[in-house]
Amino acid sequence: MTGLLSNLLLAVAWIALSGDFSMGGMLTGLAFGYLVILLLQNQLPGLKGYGTRLPRIVSFVFYFLRELFMANFKVAFDVITPPWHMTPGVIAFELEAKTDLEIAFVANLISLTPGTLSLDISDDRQVLFIHAMFLDDEQALRGDLREMERRALAVLR
Repeated sequence: MTGLLSNLLLAVAWIALSGDFSMGGMLTGLAFGYLVILLLQNQLPGLKGYGTRLPRIVSFVFYFLRELFMANFKVAFDVITPPWHMTPGVIAFELEAKTDLEIAFVANLISLTPGTLSLDISDDRQVLFIHAMFLDDEQALRGDLREMERRALAVLR
């Protein structure tokens, strides 16, 4: 959080010093602030790791948009075609996420993807119960969910 706040403050300083109060000025300030923080992150403990977070976030956004598009296409195809291909079911998915934020983030990403819905979490917070619209290949679904969780946790950690 310190890195993001520092980046925003550097962007505001850029806008104030350059006099360019436009969206382009803000984006330029954010870019230059990011570069400054990237150079200083090893010297300032509060900024440690901030420089590597942005590429992970951008990678995750593109990954999730692709997954979202593919899931929407699969559900839409099944709804439009007369014989339904869905085989719904519920699976117990063991989580790598430990904190409340991580668990909530992963569960919400799963629910945002069409065809899957996070139902409940076990009392020990180790297992997430997920309803899947297409459960014909459970191992493939588990692999896809594991990949999504891995990428989501890389963004948060």
